[in-house]
Parts: sequence; structure tokens; C-alpha cells
Amino acid sequence: MRVYADNAATTPLSARALEVMDRCLREVYGNPSSLHAVGQRAADALLEARRVVARCLGCVPAEVVFTSGGTEANNQALVSAALGARRAGKTHLVATAFEHHAVLNTLRRLEGQGFEVTLVPVGADGVLEVESVERALRPDTALVSVMYANNEVGTVQPLAQIGTLCRAHDVLFHTDAVQAAGHLPIDLHAQGVDLLSLSGHKFGGPKGAGALCARRGVVLTSLLVGGPQERGRRAGTENLPAIAAMAAALEESCAHMDEDARYVSALRDRLVRALGAVPHSRLNGDPVRRLPGNVSFTFEGVDSERLIMALDARGVCASAGSACGAGSPEASHVLLAMGLPQELAYSTVRLSLSPNNTAEEVDYLCAIVPQVVSELRRDSPAWREVSAGARDPLIP
Repeated sequence: MRVYADNAATTPLSARALEVMDRCLREVYGNPSSLHAVGQRAADALLEARRVVARCLGCVPAEVVFTSGGTEANNQALVSAALGARRAGKTHLVATAFEHHAVLNTLRRLEGQGFEVTLVPVGADGVLEVESVERALRPDTALVSVMYANNEVGTVQPLAQIGTLCRAHDVLFHTDAVQAAGHLPIDLHAQGVDLLSLSGHKFGGPKGAGALCARRGVVLTSLLVGGPQERGRRAGTENLPAIAAMAAALEESCAHMDEDARYVSALRDRLVRALGAVPHSRLNGDPVRRLPGNVSFTFEGVDSERLIMALDARGVCASAGSACGAGSPEASHVLLAMGLPQELAYSTVRLSLSPNNTAEEVDYLCAIVPQVVSELRRDSPAWREVSAGARDPLIP
């Protein structure tokens, strides 16, 4: 059996998105900036995609800027907020210690340009306390950036409360919603968000398409120098087939969000119970405040890379965490930020489910993952020490 359980890394292109993308490639091939009829047909399709995305995110079409993905959207959001606020004398930026590298590395670059960054710690459950954000705020704070849902452990943050706090202190609020869009309710204005990033391939859209939603009044700095596309906020001819497909996938995901969440959460909980029965294992992140399909588990004494390879040999696609960190010799900064010892951070696997997964596939995961863990532990020197009583287990 082949089981794809790495949907947090990317999702298969939905049938609806493929249909829309194919139609655009064949029939709506004009440049949206051209004034002739073929170009204006493309411009109409681009506007409709913008309207669809805006409806799904609780904003207006003029607040949607199409990008190449979540990384570009995160970069543009942070750079725009920082450079804009510096003109008013604000040079302090706040984020959490377990943001995606697209946020953290941008913040490091801004530090080199004279900005000061405060990384707020998260709890052992992977949930941020609003009070921690409030304590980090200063009179010169320009921006707070908190991801809606974590890409590795799936924990969901109190977005609306943070938004309310930022509004009260006249601080811009950005959220990386790459993992949340299409899976959790989003209302840009009701949740007090000024800047929101998303990526199409996380909810059945194509790779290479994303969006940055910027509340009206927030001035964006274009990262690309060129033409006046996207109202001067993102130069370059729009990738209409990918954008239209992304909009179709988002609309479809939002329309079925509640029923999909119930279905996937039931599969997730069944898998969590099975993996939790493995001795000296632990679920990472809050068991309730998490994405419907995210299952991050640590198995003491098991190397995560070997576990992923062994699962792949048995038809299971899984990951150790963020796909963007694959191949890195460093332990997950997300798990370390949650207080997990480095040894356990190297013993963690992420299984992420979607509505495409079946009950039979989850039954297979429930059986095969404990089996592979047991096999790998027999060859693990660290596990032999625990089994022989030479040292106490790190996970009770």
C-alpha cells in the first residue's frame, strides 16, 4: 500500500484546480496588462481570482497581491512593515522563536539593516501566550509576526487575541497562514490581521502561486523592480494559470472546510491513539489546538531519518518536519523552541493527513509505524542503554 502522509509539505493538485489551470493555459493565454480583447479576457480572469481569494479570507480584492508563494509573501510583508515603520522611528520587530525560516531569515537580514528583533518563546505545548507578546512590545515596536498554525507540530495560535493586542498598541500584525489557509477559518479584518501570507500548494493548488493580503492603508514595498503589475506592489507578468488554479483550490477547500476538518480530525485522532500506545513516545504540540491533519510524534531511541527511509520502503511518505529544512544537520528549531532535548528532536516524525487519505490508509499507518519503530529500536545503541537500565528514558 502507498500512503501519502506528507500533506504539510505539499498537497496533490486538486481536480478542480487542474481543470482551471488547463483551461487558462489553453484559452486564457493573454497578458493581463494588454489592452486588446485577448489581454482583457486574461485581466477579467485575474480579477475574478482576486475576488475569490478575497471572499475566502475576509478582505476586499484590492487588498490581495499575488506572489510566487508563501516565502515571497512573508519576505514582502516583513520588509514592507519594517521599512515603512522606520520612517516613523520604529525599528523593533517581534516574532516567535518557532516561525518558519522564511520569516526568521528575513528578520535576521533586517537585523543587519539596523532593526532589533525579539523572539518570544512558546510553551512546551507549542501554543503562544498572548501575555508573552504583550511583554515584548515597546514604544518603538513596528511589527508582530506570529504564524497562524505551525508547519511542524500543527499548533494553532490565538490569532484574534494577538490582533486585538496589536491594534491597541498601534503595531502592525503579520501572520504566516501558509499552513492554515484552506484548513482553518480566516477573516483578515475580524481577526485584526494587517498582513497575511499564504501558498497555493498547501491546499490543493499548484506550486509557484501564493498571495499576500495587506489591509488597506498598509503600504507595500515591491521586492521586484519592473512594471506596474499588482498596482505597483509586485512587478512582473502575473502567472494567471497558477493564480486561477490556486483561487479555485482555495474556494473548494473553504467550501468543504468544516466537513473535511471533522473527517481528517477523526483520522488524526485514531492515528494519535495508536502511536501513543508505543512505549516511550510522545505527541508534540497541544492535542486539541492543532491542525486537523497534523501528527508530530517523537519515538525515543529512533533516528528520524532512518525511520522516514524505512517507512518509505514500506510505502509511507512522511517527514521529520519542515520540508524546507530537509537535509539540514541541525535539529528542528521548532522542537527545540518547545523545550524538546536535542536527542529527542532528532527522533521525531511528522505524519500529515488530508481529506484524500482513507480509513484503510490510516489503519495501515497505525500498524506499520509501531512495527518499524520496534525494528529500528533493536539496532539503536541509545535504546539498548534505556532497555538495559543504563539510563532513564527521556520520555516516561
